[in-house]
Amino acid sequence: MINLRVDGNSHSVDVEDDMPLLWVLRDELGYLGPKYGCGIAVCGACTVHVNGQAVRSCSIQASEVQDAEILTIQGLGSPDAMHVVQQAWLEHQVAQCGYCTAGQIMSTVALLERLPQPTDDDIDTALGSNLCRCGTYERFRAAIHSAAAKLAAAKLAED
Repeated sequence: MINLRVDGNSHSVDVEDDMPLLWVLRDELGYLGPKYGCGIAVCGACTVHVNGQAVRSCSIQASEVQDAEILTIQGLGSPDAMHVVQQAWLEHQVAQCGYCTAGQIMSTVALLERLPQPTDDDIDTALGSNLCRCGTYERFRAAIHSAAAKLAAAKLAED
């Protein structure tokens, strides 16, 4: 049995130790936000957070993240209470087919937590390996800058 904490919920799953986290999330637990794209950690469609770090869930074994805090796009926000990055994605009409969206958003949230005011070069470096077949990279940048500005304004309002 492997114990996982996903989006604040505890789960015990009876799977092989080497089963990729992506398949445990999708097939065993029903978290369908992370997508299978390449299976070799290249495309980023399967990105989730493990203890606050963006990771490619297709390339990490479930046993490696036992008892870690795992966050998927479903736990990041909901239609009624979206995360600021999710809101920015909608406002800037970033998604086309939407397949890469969850991975892009999860990577962006990690970037903004690490670097609150990223430059275009920072964005390209951090998200350059998150592939988008529709090619909406310019919209990604605009949405990320918008989300960064909103997060900065919220932080100022708190202080």
